[in-house]
Amino acid sequence: MKTDHTRAPVLEALVDYRREGRLSFTPPGHKQARGADPAVREVLGDAVFLGDVLATGGLDDRLTGGRVLQRAQELMADAVHADHTFFSTCGSSLSVKAAMLAVAGPHERLLIGRDAHKSVVAGLILSGIEPVWVEPRWDAERHLAHPPSAGEFEQAFAAHPDAKGALVTSPTPYGAGADLRGIAEVCHRRSVPLIVDEAWGAHLPFHPDLPSWAMDSGADICVTSIHKMGSGLEQGSVFHLRGDLVPPQLLGMRADLLGTTSPSALIFAGLDGWRRQMALRGREIMGAALDLAAGVRAAVEEIDGMHVNDREDFCGPGMAHDFDPLPVVVDVHGLGITGFQAADWLRAHRGVVAHLTDHRRIGAQITHGDDRETAGELLAALRDLARAAPGLGPAPTVAVPSPSDLRMAQVRLPRDAFFGPAEDVPLDEAAGRVAAEMITPYPPGIPAVLPGERLTEPVLRYLSSGLAAGMYLPDPSDPELATVRVVARGAE
Repeated sequence: MKTDHTRAPVLEALVDYRREGRLSFTPPGHKQARGADPAVREVLGDAVFLGDVLATGGLDDRLTGGRVLQRAQELMADAVHADHTFFSTCGSSLSVKAAMLAVAGPHERLLIGRDAHKSVVAGLILSGIEPVWVEPRWDAERHLAHPPSAGEFEQAFAAHPDAKGALVTSPTPYGAGADLRGIAEVCHRRSVPLIVDEAWGAHLPFHPDLPSWAMDSGADICVTSIHKMGSGLEQGSVFHLRGDLVPPQLLGMRADLLGTTSPSALIFAGLDGWRRQMALRGREIMGAALDLAAGVRAAVEEIDGMHVNDREDFCGPGMAHDFDPLPVVVDVHGLGITGFQAADWLRAHRGVVAHLTDHRRIGAQITHGDDRETAGELLAALRDLARAAPGLGPAPTVAVPSPSDLRMAQVRLPRDAFFGPAEDVPLDEAAGRVAAEMITPYPPGIPAVLPGERLTEPVLRYLSSGLAAGMYLPDPSDPELATVRVVARGAE
């Protein structure tokens, strides 16, 4: 196929569908908005429904089924230097599971950085893969995890030479990047693949001042959420493949096992349009975003009581290898408040929604969709927050454990603990028991408790104090955390 990045096959197929005035007797049942509830049409607009057509039998006909999507995926692969690209309308939560299942199977080992997203843990539960956890590089002063180093993966492979591959998260939601080239070399010396969960890195291929991205660093599979730092709609994700360690047909089969048979053409269109936008103007667009972020960072640093975490904070010996400046992570510890208090105040009093929130930080991600006006509103709101902070009351104490206390022993496979006999016990009786559920502060979505881990008092105290201080825990069976789900006595 001749590579022409001015083309957008999915968008063009939607235009053709409308122009030809096709009369569909297929799903979706709203029939091009005609059957949709009038109140819904008023809120969403008819354009949403007009673009909501079958991917196969709608964008394509029966005889050419899949060609529109195939051409769009080929263009995406070319834009980011991949051999193959697969679109997902179920977010990177599906994409990373498909990648894992293409590399390892039930009871086979996979090296995984312990700062992995909860979707990775869900993949372990569904697959029966045995995780070999590789410890992140902990910043004990800031209570923050950075991706594991290449040396730490080397040690893990030495202890577990039968591992089928490795998975690392880079960049983290805080913007910290791994030594992907070094980790890929560790994997490839053993002829096993490296999966990179690059959900926060859709923008990385398009400007030289951004960290090197997975495909250009030697990774075999890269998972990217276009909806996070790109222009895709929510749930728009892609996963890319390079090299011959993972057959593309196998990766496609694993994705088909997990994916929907009714993918959204709207989400496909968002992915297709993002690729065209960035292939044609990516360097210009991302350069403007980098300049804007630099200005925001400098201005926040001048606000008393606030500090913007920068490369000097995150990178260096024993810390992260690289740094993405677009997630503007603001430490509000100097204001005497928590990140939870800061985020709540900004939303309630200034209509500004922060992304990351933890016991001492908030995150304000700057993307190519921002401009001087939105940046100015953010800065004005942060200055107002600094003035209001003394009246917010003393910061609730969050009992953040030391790095050594935060880690718990994995004594059962996540799948066995999750699906086996379980019972609910009071929180103050849970220490020493084996967890049968995930408990995940969100965002950023990195579980503090995994099924199969033996619970300890410091982690339980951290979660209960965090919940009282405003931490969001979306997944425990008891949202109040009065009880914890554990493996039943006799089944431990």
